[in-house]
Amino acid sequence: MEIVKPGTQFDFMKWRTICGTASALLCAAAIGSLFWPGLNFGVDFAGGTEVQLHFEGDVSSAELRTELTELGYANPDVIEVQGQDNAYIIRLREISNLPADIDAQVTEAIEAAVDPEIVSLRVSPGGDRVSVRLDGAVDPAVLETALASVDLEVRGDVRRFGPESDHHYEADLIGVADQLIGELRANLGERGPAAADRVEWVGPRAGRQLQVSAFWALLYTIAFIMVYVAFRFDVRFAPGGIVALLHDAILVVFVFALSGREFNLTTIASLLTIVGYSINDTIVVYDRIRENMARHRDMTLKALINKSLSETLSRTVMTAATTIISMLAFFIWGTSVIRDIAFALGIGIAIGTYSSLFIAAPITEWMDTRFFAPARASMKAASKARNQRTAARRAESATG
Repeated sequence: MEIVKPGTQFDFMKWRTICGTASALLCAAAIGSLFWPGLNFGVDFAGGTEVQLHFEGDVSSAELRTELTELGYANPDVIEVQGQDNAYIIRLREISNLPADIDAQVTEAIEAAVDPEIVSLRVSPGGDRVSVRLDGAVDPAVLETALASVDLEVRGDVRRFGPESDHHYEADLIGVADQLIGELRANLGERGPAAADRVEWVGPRAGRQLQVSAFWALLYTIAFIMVYVAFRFDVRFAPGGIVALLHDAILVVFVFALSGREFNLTTIASLLTIVGYSINDTIVVYDRIRENMARHRDMTLKALINKSLSETLSRTVMTAATTIISMLAFFIWGTSVIRDIAFALGIGIAIGTYSSLFIAAPITEWMDTRFFAPARASMKAASKARNQRTAARRAESATG
């Protein structure tokens, strides 16, 4: 199917200055948006609690998401567990329902209740367990009373661990998962969950490490693509492809910052997919430019780029349009997680198509004009001088 008639020529390079300036301003704004308003990091990056629950009755993901929102949980993720009926993974932003100074409160309460000194005390980051080691034995019931004095509800009894010489005690508390189960039971009745199949939490430090790892994964991907493009074509083409990839990734992040959509590991996967799509689109254009360079040696690179972009325009538009239509269907009828992926891919594909036409190829032309054309002119002048010297020597030989 040909949207553009064969032989039709468009002057894409006429818009390179306007498009380049607009893209540079948008990228600068995108970098600024990382500081304000900032990204709405999900549980993967900001930390939170992940609970897998099995419900006793039929509960849909939409109903469960509504229940969680009404209970006051902001932007909960609800993922259906494949192969199990009424089993869901719920991701919440809450890590602990305890106050920030709970360690100091528990320490003060225990010191006031028992004579032995505290050797170590730790409240789990998830707020579901207290572990204390003393330098002497105490009655676990006394510790339970001390915990109750700072409004900590112990689930079960305070337990003692280790040998007699190691006075180590632990108490399970009502954490975020237990509180969630209780609230769902109260609202859903007999259909509610019996107990948590699995509870995991991601602390802020782990979230920060994931942010750094995701950032480096994206940079490594772009670096290896640059090496690939440089080997497949030549050094002139690599910078344009890399700038286009960075441009696409930065602007997708910009859209997420402006829209307030959750930015998580799924978004990073979408960004990597966008990078792959964009470089594929750019390589198609580069291939046509290289072919035309061999066919039309008398044409300037600017004219070759216009010709190559015009010849591949039908393919570029059709590929982007069909992919975006597919993403639109997922965005309209998919779940919240699927909608976020479709949103990122749809925006990224549109931006990637634009960058292939108005960013990658113009930068290649600029690289050629700025760095390679002077070198070619110098080599041509040197070759011409050599030919003139050779001709002069031959003329002298002939006359002698």
